[in-house]
Amino acid sequence: MIVKNKVRLAGIIQESVVDGPGIRIAIFMQGCLHNCLNCHNPKTWDLNGGKEYNLDYIDDIIKNNPYTDGITITGGDPFYQLEALNEILKLINDKYKLNTIVYTGFAYEELLEMISEHKVVLDILKKIDILIDGKFDYERRDLSLLYRGSSNQRVIDVKKSLRENKVVTTEF
Repeated sequence: MIVKNKVRLAGIIQESVVDGPGIRIAIFMQGCLHNCLNCHNPKTWDLNGGKEYNLDYIDDIIKNNPYTDGITITGGDPFYQLEALNEILKLINDKYKLNTIVYTGFAYEELLEMISEHKVVLDILKKIDILIDGKFDYERRDLSLLYRGSSNQRVIDVKKSLRENKVVTTEF
């Protein structure tokens, strides 16, 4: 499923105001095996669904949206496409210097455990500004939370967490 310079997407919203602060490009990556009850994106679950794109497609979208405040990568779960996620974040960080928010159903601690098997996970984490982690838990749904669906999900300052070797949460 992972091909160099290719990514499987469910879609892209070029001007989102609900996926993080400011006007953001929201990239919806395809594939998720968390199967959260009442997920609002169940069409993104199929690992072979969506459509495959070249990274140039994402580059063109960012280039043609000069007033973008940042990029949000969601899904599905972006961590089911490790190489593609790493390449997207590299593009964003190296060429555009935009802040990044990444959503995942995995807990931050689970991602750290993955590093021993998938070294690229550490490379990915180093490129993320904010990680919103944890599965959507319908029993803990809270509509008052900014950019999160349930109270178990954390807003993590990844760079500070890596530097301090502990989870550092933040707010928007």
